[in-house]
Amino acid sequence: MSPEEHTPTETAPAGGAPRSLAEALRGRDDRSLAVLLRARPDLITPVPTDLTQLATRAGTRASVVRALERLDRFALQTAQALAVAPDPASYDALAGLLAGDDADPAVTTVLPHALGALRDQALVWGPDDRLRLVRTARELLSPSPQHPSPTGLGPTVAEATAGMSPGRVQELVAEAGLASTHDSVSAVTALGALFTDRRRMAALLAAAPPESLDVLTRLVWGPPYGQVTASPAAHLRWLLDRGLLLPTAPGTVVIPREVALHLRSGRAHREVRPVPPPVEASAAHRPQVVDATAAGQAYTALATVEELLKDWDEGGPGVLRAGGLSVRDLKRTAVALDMPEPVAAFWVELAYAAGLLASDGEADERYAATPAYDEWLELPAAERWARLAAAWLGATRTAGVIGERDAKDRTLSALGPGLDRSAAPEVRHRVLALLAGLPEGTSAGPDSLLARLHWERPTRGGQQPPPAQQSPQQSGHAQPPRQGDDLRARIARWALSEAESLGVTGRGALSSHGRALLGLPPGVAADAELPETPGDKLPAPHVPVAAHPAPAADPVAERAAAASLAARLLAPLLPEPLDHVLLQADLTAVAPGPLKRPLADALGVLADVESKGGATVYRFTPGSVRRALDAGRSASDLHDFLTAHSRTPVPQPLAYLIDDVARRHGHLRIGAASAYVRCDDDAMLSEILADKRSQGLGLRRLAPTVLAAVADPATLLDGLRAMGYAPAAESAEGDVLITRAHAHRTPPRTAPEPVPDGPPVPDDTLLGAAIRAIRAGDLASTTPRRTSGEPAPSGALPRTGSAETLATMQAAVLTGEALWIGYVNAEGSASQRVIAPVRVEGGFVTAYDHTADEVRTFPLHRITGVAELVDDAP
Repeated sequence: MSPEEHTPTETAPAGGAPRSLAEALRGRDDRSLAVLLRARPDLITPVPTDLTQLATRAGTRASVVRALERLDRFALQTAQALAVAPDPASYDALAGLLAGDDADPAVTTVLPHALGALRDQALVWGPDDRLRLVRTARELLSPSPQHPSPTGLGPTVAEATAGMSPGRVQELVAEAGLASTHDSVSAVTALGALFTDRRRMAALLAAAPPESLDVLTRLVWGPPYGQVTASPAAHLRWLLDRGLLLPTAPGTVVIPREVALHLRSGRAHREVRPVPPPVEASAAHRPQVVDATAAGQAYTALATVEELLKDWDEGGPGVLRAGGLSVRDLKRTAVALDMPEPVAAFWVELAYAAGLLASDGEADERYAATPAYDEWLELPAAERWARLAAAWLGATRTAGVIGERDAKDRTLSALGPGLDRSAAPEVRHRVLALLAGLPEGTSAGPDSLLARLHWERPTRGGQQPPPAQQSPQQSGHAQPPRQGDDLRARIARWALSEAESLGVTGRGALSSHGRALLGLPPGVAADAELPETPGDKLPAPHVPVAAHPAPAADPVAERAAAASLAARLLAPLLPEPLDHVLLQADLTAVAPGPLKRPLADALGVLADVESKGGATVYRFTPGSVRRALDAGRSASDLHDFLTAHSRTPVPQPLAYLIDDVARRHGHLRIGAASAYVRCDDDAMLSEILADKRSQGLGLRRLAPTVLAAVADPATLLDGLRAMGYAPAAESAEGDVLITRAHAHRTPPRTAPEPVPDGPPVPDDTLLGAAIRAIRAGDLASTTPRRTSGEPAPSGALPRTGSAETLATMQAAVLTGEALWIGYVNAEGSASQRVIAPVRVEGGFVTAYDHTADEVRTFPLHRITGVAELVDDAP
């Protein structure tokens, strides 16, 4: 598309080109304003009173910085080019800065749409022959010694010679072969015209010494500043005498912008990226293999979360005073889960994000499962996974930063404060969306995926710090941005790893249930247009912002529907729970797959888990059997349980083990005296007294069948078990105490709320109401009106006395004319309004409010003043 074919998205006012951003916004239609407010939702928080206030807010530093951060690489390069172009600049001048003298066709094709995106976001305004970058954006992107431009360009000739003496300026003009002028301004203008004239500039450089050209070549792509000595060499003196290098400070010189652009063949950037780099495929697998692999990982994820919370079932580790999990407790958790500490931290954070884990809020505060965990356990496996995956996708807490230090040099701990990274949900969505753009079953190369993300958001922590100043003899090449150093790239790498662990991807490719989780239909082609997601708010580089669909009316309902569909797709891929195990003669039981929950819970009490994987191996020991007996099961109950749930006969060694432990279980009885031991076999008590290992328990005989102890019952119980006995605790009534694991739960807790990355994107209803209010407020502030006496300052409320206000209102009721009023509401907020009074009575005026587009009643005492509109006012 040529510049002549490009049609600006904004229309100029009837009087010609807009003179300000506010005038440019007044020339937009409602659809164009909606595009602006959707792209920059911070502009309507709160809703501006009129278009002048909207334009002012759009030019504030915080808003402009945020808008620039959300530009893709080429749109940002377009803004950077405008920042070094004359103000205002023509479309042709901008195209020359980006496409160069050879008019790169890739750039000229995409430039109209990049410029349209900048206009849509109110970063650029004006027609094609007078393009203006918003002043704040120009200040941020223009080159200066303190903040070099990403273009590598320095100041213009006029800027660099601003403090130079008139005599020195005339010397530069004479050495460059130009005629002397009567003043410095015309001399600088003539020198700048020479540097921008390609033919005359080429003739000047043709006479330069080779060493001088070598210096310019080293500085041409930036940084443009260099160091010189008090007595520069002859080839440097040649450049300084002709203004090809200009001094900016003692010992510092700069290559003027016009000279650098000539040497660059007109390009503002060394490398222009008009189109995004493609996401390259690294491997291709059958979609069925990807889904099966991802389903296996999903099942493992469920088992890991269950094991974690089962380990903390009776109350987990304590909460640090500053919040979070201690390093020691994280290590213990990692050992219990048999995984590295960073991986364990991820699962802990995931359970917390899903609302399954929280602190109990007690005086001795500890972490424990929430009541929601019990409800979660009752769900089908696929629905449990969908809840975990949805929580991960939208969480801003980022486990990858655990162990790093915050701004106050404090170590970030798991479950502690300071882990929220508002960009995390967007990056996760975008990573998965890019994977979805590949053919089904195809994985992406991490480097190409990170390169694509860096192109889409080049300024979010990804800018290379400005290099130090170099001398003209040193290389002036800036190093390319290090993509692995910025936060977005790190989050993307963590997202790839976490998605694989969670079962969203399999073998690096997005699974079918992963696509459903994103709300994508199955079988999206690589070049298909993906629907917009919360993490994909930027348009493609070749599609105007206005072409993108409006955000979903109810994103919460859509996310719930996507999670439900993902669960339905995953359910057939998960293994069915089994109701049996295989008992073996070596006192082990093999579960060839996942067990039904009652069987798994009972077997977890009766045996210890020896190994996990596709098949879980349980081992029976005297301690595990005693644990089952302590829980109230008898020997016959255990025999019946194993017979009912084993596909193999109960081995004789296992039957003997159960009977042997049951025979000795409860033979000794321990109660509270401080503690006592009683046994019908007085010989056994004599044996215990004679054992040196019992000396620490403080035992003494009270009766032939009773021993008293200094130790408490729990210590006495553990001590005798360590000596090889199998005592049982008893109550004050002499009954055997049944000990079951006490499931500690927190009070009801809600999952942590994600920290938003700025205001949410407004829906159509809010946008429509905001635009109507802004239009009406602008009408009220710009409508001509009659004034008595001195005119009120611009933006000030009208001021009239109560009697004059009442009389004017009553007259307007009779004539049907509209009035301009100042109004202060009950909250003290002042506004200007255009109203058509209908009735005045009882201290109130009923009128049609053009600002709110409705009939309203206003208390007269809250109206600061009133003025009549001029006769020809609309």
